[in-house]
Amino acid sequence: MPEQNYKNHAKYYVGHHFIFYPILLAGLIYSLSGISKYPEHSREWMAISLLFFLVGWLSFMVRQHYALGNQNRIIRVEMRLRYFMLTQKDFQPLEQQLSFGQLAALRFASDEELPALLQQSIHENLSPGTIKKMIKNWVPDHMRV
Repeated sequence: MPEQNYKNHAKYYVGHHFIFYPILLAGLIYSLSGISKYPEHSREWMAISLLFFLVGWLSFMVRQHYALGNQNRIIRVEMRLRYFMLTQKDFQPLEQQLSFGQLAALRFASDEELPALLQQSIHENLSPGTIKKMIKNWVPDHMRV
């Protein structure tokens, strides 16, 4: 497995990203073109187009909602435990000063980098992208949703 870093840490699910959504997009494009090709049936083609759009939108929203909600909770608990193991201090007061994006970015930092980068993130209000770019020893997460 290749080493994970800022440039390659995004994860794709083949079934959704490269099969389901392209087929759905092709169906939507075809049904939209049917509106002009078959003007006598334009209402039917509009209804089919709307159906393709709604199925795609709902599938994306439901998939994202449940998976990311659970993942976000796990990230918070993981960071609380990790910070406590490194410093023997409660993480919750610091956690309240961070956005979730900052918190999620910090989890890629190595144990050696985390405490200092955490303090710098709070004091300078670093963006998640900036935090990720500052990480020298990237801790990969190969189990992301």
